Amino acid sequence: MTGTTTRLLQRQILPLDRDSDVLALYVDPEEARLDADKYEVGGNSSAKALNNAAIRQSTSTGRSLHPDQIESRTALRVKSGERLSFGTYFNAFPASYWRRWTVVTEVRLSITVRGSGASVIVYKSMARGNAQRVDSAETTDGGSTTFDFDLTLKPFVDGGWYWYDVVSGDEDVVVESAEWTAEVPADRAQHGTVDVAITTMNRPDFCAELLAQIGEDQVLRPYLDTVLVMEQGTDKVTDSPVFARAQEALGPVLRVLEQGNLGGSGGYARGQLESVRKGTATYTLMMDDDVVCEPEGIVRAVTFGDLARRPTIVGGHMFNLYSRSRLHSFGEIVQPWRFWWQSAPDTHTDWDFAGRNLRSSRWLHKRIDVDFNGWFMCLVPRVVLEQVGLSLPLFIKWDDSEFGLRAKRAGFPTVTFPGAAVWHVPWTDKNDALDWQAYFHHRNRLVAALLHSAYPKGGRMIRESLNHQIAHLVSMQYSTAELRLLAMEDVLAGPRGLHDMLPTRLPEVNALRKQFTDAQLQVDPDAFPSVRRSKPPKKGRDTSEIPSRISTLVSAGLQPLRQLKKPRPLAQEHPEAEIRAMDAKWYRLGTLDSAIVSMNDGTSAAFYRRDPEKFRDLVKRTIEIHERYRREWPRLAADYRAALDEITSPEAWERTFEPWLDQPDQPGQPGQQSGQRSAEQSGTDD
Repeated sequence: MTGTTTRLLQRQILPLDRDSDVLALYVDPEEARLDADKYEVGGNSSAKALNNAAIRQSTSTGRSLHPDQIESRTALRVKSGERLSFGTYFNAFPASYWRRWTVVTEVRLSITVRGSGASVIVYKSMARGNAQRVDSAETTDGGSTTFDFDLTLKPFVDGGWYWYDVVSGDEDVVVESAEWTAEVPADRAQHGTVDVAITTMNRPDFCAELLAQIGEDQVLRPYLDTVLVMEQGTDKVTDSPVFARAQEALGPVLRVLEQGNLGGSGGYARGQLESVRKGTATYTLMMDDDVVCEPEGIVRAVTFGDLARRPTIVGGHMFNLYSRSRLHSFGEIVQPWRFWWQSAPDTHTDWDFAGRNLRSSRWLHKRIDVDFNGWFMCLVPRVVLEQVGLSLPLFIKWDDSEFGLRAKRAGFPTVTFPGAAVWHVPWTDKNDALDWQAYFHHRNRLVAALLHSAYPKGGRMIRESLNHQIAHLVSMQYSTAELRLLAMEDVLAGPRGLHDMLPTRLPEVNALRKQFTDAQLQVDPDAFPSVRRSKPPKKGRDTSEIPSRISTLVSAGLQPLRQLKKPRPLAQEHPEAEIRAMDAKWYRLGTLDSAIVSMNDGTSAAFYRRDPEKFRDLVKRTIEIHERYRREWPRLAADYRAALDEITSPEAWERTFEPWLDQPDQPGQPGQQSGQRSAEQSGTDD
């Protein structure tokens, strides 16, 4: 097929519910006040610290829009004498991403404005964040006028956006619509379709609301092939009072598949398996059950994937559900030496767009390249699943990041795409390095490092594991230390046991934790004895202060030795202090013989007690197993890499899902049962 056709890449949108908390993500009434260039600041540490503080300072003057100015999903009223910018997260055009990853080379911006005396001004930015005026136009009468601007993507190699401002004259005007289109090869005229895979457990109302939101968006609806809900809980989504609305909106597109609790990786792998075996959708979209979705983001992700140069994983961003203008991270990588996930270099986490929007934030104009995208919203081409396999059977943690690294090694990049996002319960309110999740964190990080680390013996991986283990021990977090040792033992057992452990390891981990007092949580503060100390703090010092680097290094050397001393007798019956979760650092807990320590979510606390005998035993086993890892890392890495294709194959996952494959869909939709497929779809005779 030859020739070209016009594709809509992005359109102007406004909040579905006119929520003033998210308006800053759609429209910006403020003037742009760009922060300093880091190269002008230089390398002086004090200057850099001041600049980093200045970058975080709000530029907002309090100027705001009235929700009544939103006339529809695409139309906004600009009051007389007002200037509004659409250089925002959802309405600016991320030119550098289209330039780098797709076949698009030029775009046309078409803006329709109703009313006289309005000016439309088009801008672009470069990777350094500096804005440049590109073109402008003015309305001359009171009717609707459409302006077309043809814009090249050539100057956006390193970063940059396009956007437009609208300035009204002596009367109100309405920006009725704005569309970014491009001429693309005719064989890319049709948009792809998507299987949305949602794993849920005991969040029936949240999940049902999400399903209704997806099903009721008429623009998104043609893009949906199937919406797959992997139900793994006892409080089922089908029992939610909202579910009837979701079922009516989605109809036969919705499938609810019930199975045992196999964690996020088991739920998403089931969705991936169903999508691959069905073979009718272009993409599989992994999405959490506890998110609020911007449906337009799914449309944009599919469109970007359709026009990508090669099959590309397209991820969305995560905003804070409880502070809805705050962005969790602009893009994530796996730091290769530490083998730990983190935000990409030169970015800022927990960024508040209501305080400092896109045009005032220099760092947001660089294109950010990533290693993976979290599966809270992540679009994966079916061809990628067919070539690199499904999720690793990891239950939770590291399944999404490992998959991104695996796909990248096979030549399939991941793009975290601006303008595609969900609102999610913030991770910052949790401490999943201490509870039952500590086991999965540590085990799965080791597995991912064995599979993908380019450094001998995983770089800093073993040393950092040892450091963290000692920190937990001096903090009297014996349950966490024990779980981490169990994780390391399970990794040593080899890769082929991962599938077998998937349905059983969580209850075993929880049973082990219950044996330790630091894991026995109490909601009632009166459940604990009163705070008493036989020896007051030296000179009445406030130990909540953050120590200097030198003090921290001294503590790191002395604290393990202190753990061998006999605890003060009174400390076994009465806690010596109450420690807030935010202050529960190893260098503070290590100075105490006991403490009441609250959890990050603020709902409960635990009684920590120092135990020298337990400390000795755990230290001995800790040193032994880390020495074993140093010796056996090359062999282990070879074993895991040799088994990767097998344990991520659809066939391996079908064996794991076998107890649930013959069950009909819930709540009884007509059609093919889960796990079954035709010979045409699978390409083989069953």
